[in-house]
Amino acid sequence: MTTIRKLPIGIQNFEKLIEGNYLYVDKTEYIWRLANESTVYFLSRPRRFGKSLLLSTMKAYFEGKKELFMGLKIAEREQEWTAYPVFHFDFNGANYKNSESLPSVIDYHLKKWEELYGAEKQNEPLPIRFKYLIENAHKKTGLQVVVLVDEYDKSLLESESETLEKNRALFKGFFGNLKSSDEHLKFVFITGVTKFSKVSIFSDLNQLRDISLSEDYATICGISQVEMEAHFKPEIEAMAEKHGLSYQECIEKLRNMYDGYHFFQNAAGMYNPFSLISALGDKNFRSYWFETGTPTFLIERLKAANYNPQNFTDGVIADAASLSNYRIENPNIIPLFYQTGYLTIKDCDEDGFYTLKYPNNEVEHAFINALAPEYLNIEMEETPVNVRQFLHSLRAGNIDEVMSRFKSLFARLPYSTRTDDAVIEQNFQNVVYIVFMLLGQFVSVEEHYSHGRADCVVQTKEFIYLFKFKRDKSADEALAQIEEKHYAAPFAADSRKMLKVGVSFSSDEKNIVAWKVA
Repeated sequence: MTTIRKLPIGIQNFEKLIEGNYLYVDKTEYIWRLANESTVYFLSRPRRFGKSLLLSTMKAYFEGKKELFMGLKIAEREQEWTAYPVFHFDFNGANYKNSESLPSVIDYHLKKWEELYGAEKQNEPLPIRFKYLIENAHKKTGLQVVVLVDEYDKSLLESESETLEKNRALFKGFFGNLKSSDEHLKFVFITGVTKFSKVSIFSDLNQLRDISLSEDYATICGISQVEMEAHFKPEIEAMAEKHGLSYQECIEKLRNMYDGYHFFQNAAGMYNPFSLISALGDKNFRSYWFETGTPTFLIERLKAANYNPQNFTDGVIADAASLSNYRIENPNIIPLFYQTGYLTIKDCDEDGFYTLKYPNNEVEHAFINALAPEYLNIEMEETPVNVRQFLHSLRAGNIDEVMSRFKSLFARLPYSTRTDDAVIEQNFQNVVYIVFMLLGQFVSVEEHYSHGRADCVVQTKEFIYLFKFKRDKSADEALAQIEEKHYAAPFAADSRKMLKVGVSFSSDEKNIVAWKVA
């Protein structure tokens, strides 16, 4: 099966999308509701989740470009189609490590609008120029101004400490105009990955409505299961045919790979739109979202906080208030990992506390791959080689090779001067955790790290491995626990060969010292 439909892979401009006859998942009903409910909004979503396309669609709507919206839901609701003056700030595309980058980007935008609404204040500081433009645009057109701010926080997330403070100070004066110019504003919509609690764009705007965790707008960005099946059936069928899957099998694989984001408890799961559309376009299951940027600063924050990455698999607890704000000096890294899309809401208890986990296999596997060089002390290009070596040994039933490879990894760890018990324990656990998570991309791996089951179960085509790791206890004790706790019971009827592996790790030697197989 082939399809010639045009998929909007990477297209973030609404006008280009519509005029180019690309497939569009209609989100315009949300825009009409927003425009008629309030004035100033903020929306946090992970990168490549459709924020830029949403703002581009808003821009076309407020510019009164009715012809672009024919056949869409908003055309059924809107009667006036007024062309308002629109100030659309796009902070994508620049490198903000230089302290002059942010002022240059703002200056670039202001010069465009000064050609339309007056350049009398062009030699004044940026905040004064912006305030004048808002007031003069209202005065010249008789219409209130629309302000759209895309990825406001990019300059804050990318800049170093000195530049960061300069950028925060600039934002304080610049976007503080939105509060003092309230009478001139028709609509304001600000997007970003994070909500910096100490940036005046939030602290000064007491009329701002944060819809990031709103039930009404939980599906404003991304693609739901219903939307995917309604809009992309031919592409799913073509993908299923290529991979020898049934239609439902292909949907299930897509769901496991790219679905699973939740922005309100019990809200519909959302697919990452960039990943899903890229996968359907290529007819391949790959980590598209992760390839658009390496989360170096996230891994640095993780290590600096001495945080155990296993918690992301097991699930971490957070409340709504902590997820809504981000402070660089906050030792709690969970809000940052939620807002950047590496964790998402998976459950909510009766007290309003969320359980956060990886949203899907794409994020989990890709992030573990990014952790491997840092935590296993290997080069990035070595990671797939190491995984292949482990896989080869496991598929061949050669447990001695598997354990020898573990010993080699432990021997390469830099413990530096910190030899306290907690550091040794965490290094030990991290190596085991990351190796088995990497293997989980290719074979069935279940990790438990609990008292009632094996530490790890690995299943290949011909073998089942039950691993129990003990620190400063013998391999015999580890093996005995497998027997005493009947960890093998769930696999009693399985015809594959079972290998029970007890492993002893020594804190003194900081390595595996013995293993025993039964």
